[in-house]
Amino acid sequence: MNTLEAIKKRRSIRKYVKGAEIPAEDMRQILEAAMLAPSARNCRPWEFAVIRNRAAMERIMEISPYTKMMETASAAIVVCGILKNDKGEDNAFWMEDCGAAIQNMLLAALELGYGTCWCGLYPSEERYKQMQELIGADTIPMAVIAVGVADEEPAQRGHYDEARVKFID
Repeated sequence: MNTLEAIKKRRSIRKYVKGAEIPAEDMRQILEAAMLAPSARNCRPWEFAVIRNRAAMERIMEISPYTKMMETASAAIVVCGILKNDKGEDNAFWMEDCGAAIQNMLLAALELGYGTCWCGLYPSEERYKQMQELIGADTIPMAVIAVGVADEEPAQRGHYDEARVKFID
């Protein structure tokens, strides 16, 4: 599948084949794709927590009401932003950088035959602090991505809308 096909085919999946396994090599490829994303000044202000534990996935659903798909997902990937670099300087574009990493994950998972759903946590302080506690992080949990074998094929929602484009020649 080429890149444009993948972009057009990607959907937010909320129903997964319960109990489907994601091989370690596939998960590694998804995470590698995330880490290949561009970032401002190449600061790579991200870290990831991969959750397969059912009790932890139940807790995710308690933390965020928009993550009910975790009930059947095979795994969850929590994407965390690192706000300061090793020199103590602000990673001012950490949200954009993490967003690029997430998009790469979604497309890599699709290429490998999995469905995903991106669920935001940040800027809800209540949600991201609870997620920090769950995964033992001092970085900021920005989002949680459900991953699994899709058990649905939603129709495309978005489309090209020329009214939202301004050409300046």
